[in-house]
Amino acid sequence: MQWVWAATALLTVAVAVAVCYRPLGDHMVRVFTSDKHWRVELWLYRLVGADPDHQQRWTAYFRDLLLFSGVGLAMLYVVQRVQAWLPYNLGLPNVSPDSAFNTAASFVANTNWQSYSPEHTMGFTVQMLGLTVQSFVSAGVGLAVAIALVRSIAARGTGVVGNFFVDVMRANLRLLLPASILATVVLVAAGAVQNLTGFTDITTVAGSSGVIPGGPVASQEAIKILGTNGGGFFNANSAHPFENPSAWANLFQTFLLIVIPFASLRAFGKMVGDLKLARSILATMIVLFTVAYAFLTLFELSGGGDATRLAGAAMEGKEQRFGIIGS
Repeated sequence: MQWVWAATALLTVAVAVAVCYRPLGDHMVRVFTSDKHWRVELWLYRLVGADPDHQQRWTAYFRDLLLFSGVGLAMLYVVQRVQAWLPYNLGLPNVSPDSAFNTAASFVANTNWQSYSPEHTMGFTVQMLGLTVQSFVSAGVGLAVAIALVRSIAARGTGVVGNFFVDVMRANLRLLLPASILATVVLVAAGAVQNLTGFTDITTVAGSSGVIPGGPVASQEAIKILGTNGGGFFNANSAHPFENPSAWANLFQTFLLIVIPFASLRAFGKMVGDLKLARSILATMIVLFTVAYAFLTLFELSGGGDATRLAGAAMEGKEQRFGIIGS
């Protein structure tokens, strides 16, 4: 029966990704090849002093990437260090210097390591203005680098890879932001928390007291998953019920994790003019994914020993609500 659930889960996500593969991939091509700029984009280009119509060689592209990421690191560090004076700080103190630097460097690098309990360390402003914004920006930088690599292949030795600020801006405004808004609505409908209520004191049915944290969880969860970031509002990698409230929400988040990477292959094929090559890479990815999934399922379901038999399964590192397959 477990193998039936494993196959069903895999097919459910695979069908959803397959449906989005072509339209999302074609949309990515339009996003990164259009010669038309949105008005808000032009305003932002003027703000940072960038010429959106100037095509860069890889050295200039790399320089702007480093400068952009360095500024992002400094801003995220400062926001954490002045938390006590920001609105919606929930009465929390400034984040310590070492933790603030570690978090800033980690989120800028898109590794998103969190060595703290976010809901007890950061207020809503830092979560929204700091962590959520950087989750967008770092994912946008990753997409920009991928697109620059594709252009370098398509350019065939000319050395022109595009414009860094244009790529980052479009990755966020035209792809990640609208996708995250839709994902947030779905997650809220699934039961994910999205409010600004702070902490709520409760009395349990057994008569003991407790505290339930609130916050803008779903909106941060959406870009965390779409941008393949770790951690999260509760630093539980989506294992927290306020972030991932149900079995179908769990499948939806799994879909969000892989839909952009798979659709990127369609964009790659169209941008280099070789869809056959893109399909070959896609087939390789599917085979590797399926084989890895099958072996992982086999090993997890074959866990032995007294502890495993008492628990009913090899549940170390698993989400109790979803079981081995769901996890």
